[in-house]
Parts: sequence; C-alpha cells; structure tokens
Amino acid sequence: MTVAAPQQVIALSRRSVQSIVRQPSVVVPSMVFPLFFVALGTSSFARAISIPGFPVVDSFLDFALAGSIVQGVLFGSITSATALATDIETGFFDRLLLTPSPRVGILVGRLAGAMAYGLAQTIFFVLVLFPFGLSIKSGIVGLTAMVIGGLLTALAVGAVMSAMALRTGSSEAVQGSFPLLFVLLFFSSAFFPRQTMDGIYRQIANLNPVSYLVEGFRSLTIGELTTVAVAQTMLIPAAIAVGGLALSLRSLRRRVAAA
Repeated sequence: MTVAAPQQVIALSRRSVQSIVRQPSVVVPSMVFPLFFVALGTSSFARAISIPGFPVVDSFLDFALAGSIVQGVLFGSITSATALATDIETGFFDRLLLTPSPRVGILVGRLAGAMAYGLAQTIFFVLVLFPFGLSIKSGIVGLTAMVIGGLLTALAVGAVMSAMALRTGSSEAVQGSFPLLFVLLFFSSAFFPRQTMDGIYRQIANLNPVSYLVEGFRSLTIGELTTVAVAQTMLIPAAIAVGGLALSLRSLRRRVAAA
C-alpha cells in the first residue's frame, strides 16, 4: 500500500457518499417505505399490544421502530452494491485497477457509503417519529448503540451484496436480490413478535437471523438499557459483517485476478 493510499481510500469513500446523495430517486424509497409501514401498522394494530404474549410497550409505534430501521437499512444497503456493479459494467472498476489505489480501498470506499447511509437512516427514522410519540426507554446511550447498530447492519448487508456485485458484475443481479430481502424481512419478527406467532411462520421466524437483528434494536427501544441488549444490537450485525467481508474480499480477489 502506497503512502497516498489513505487519501485514495478517503476519496473513494467520499465519491460513494456523494453518489448516494445525488440520486434521490434511489434514496427516497428506502426512507419513505419504512415510514409508510410504520404509519400503516400503528394505525391498524394499535390495539394489538394488548394481545397475550405481546411485549409490554407504551404504543405500537415504539414496537415498530426497530422493524423500520432494519427494513430501511436492508433496502438502502443494496444501493452501494448496485453502484459497485455499475462501476464494473461501465468499466470504471477496471480503470481503478490501473491506478495505484489499493484494491481493497475500492471495496472499502463503497462500503463506507453504505455505512454512512445506514447511520443517517437510523437517525432519520428516530427524528421523524419522535413528534408522533416515539419513546426510547434505554435513553441516549441506547440510542447511540442503535445508531452504531444501524451502521454495522449497513456494513453487513452491504458486504454480502458487494460480494454478489463482484461475482456477477451485474447491477440487475444485485437489484434482483430485493425480493429475497423482502421475504426475509416479512418472515421475521419485524412487524409482529414471535411470541404471538404459531406454526410454520413461527418456526421460520425462529430460524431467521433478521428476527434477532430486529429484536436487538427493539429491546433498546421498549426496554431498559442492558448489556445484553447493547451486545445483541451491535454484535449480531458485526458477526454478519465479518462473514460478508470475507465473501466480498474473496470475490474481489477473483475479479482482480481475472482482470
């Protein structure tokens, strides 16, 4: 790695963030749709909090926040991976390989954009919902852990999707993963607690990692600050990120070798 490498990585990261900001048509859906589901759920299921087995909450809005954060970050993280695939399709990726930029920096730059967006989404959802009665029982420390968790979740999903982008070199293939993420989200506890589920739906939710990801954020929203809740919110996405980074780095090496 050359002396200029850190500056090059920073420049690539800045480019990634700017590309997200300059594409409102890509950004807006992952901001608006989670809020739409929160509004729909809060108005339709306000009395569901009295169902036996439902967690003790002040309102369904408090319960729904975690699902909206994870939903937004999941969908938003596809953006950075799609942009990476587009760079490959247009030949910009190959031009970067001809420069002294560190190869890993190309991947890090894109993931930095995903992480910044995930952090911004978490803060955005909280700020928008506060005027409507949202309360976070774990306080400012819990909120900080949630913001870090949003950043790590974006890293985890972005790394997995980047591995697909590097392997296929197709933005359509990356975007085609959207239905899979949608299915994972709906067969989880993002919109209703597992304690109230029955049959195969509960079995799938129990096996679905998204359920545990959501419940980490939820425990900090509706419960007191605990070490377990903080660990669940940050360590689960961190563990997924480690696996995702391993996949994406392996795919990067294969693409560089084939270039």
